[in-house]
Amino acid sequence: MNDKNETELKVIVKAKQLASHTFTLTSNCNRYPKKYRHSLVDRIQLKSLDIYEKLFEANRINNRVTKALRCETITQAITYCDELLFFIELSMELKLLNGDSAAYWSKMVHDVKYMAIAWRTKEQK
Repeated sequence: MNDKNETELKVIVKAKQLASHTFTLTSNCNRYPKKYRHSLVDRIQLKSLDIYEKLFEANRINNRVTKALRCETITQAITYCDELLFFIELSMELKLLNGDSAAYWSKMVHDVKYMAIAWRTKEQK
């Protein structure tokens, strides 16, 4: 496996960890009461899965044939990271998360986002 594939795999592993953490955190009924289950929690959980799926899909796209599609798919994952960060911020405003939990979760999202940006930048060169 070359260095490029190892770097891409790292972002996918990080995205998996993000999805796992997201589900663990949001499945706690004491943290996210039932009234938020369908309106907020479902969207948060799906967004974390969307991030993983887009990065996984991008890794499967043949770069020589469809480089633009690969970059667009990575861009979608980056956008989903920004959307998830909004949901984390909203959760804090609603007093569903404390500052430490929000900071740790946000860092996980930022790590995936910046790794995806670096991957896309490499692809565009």
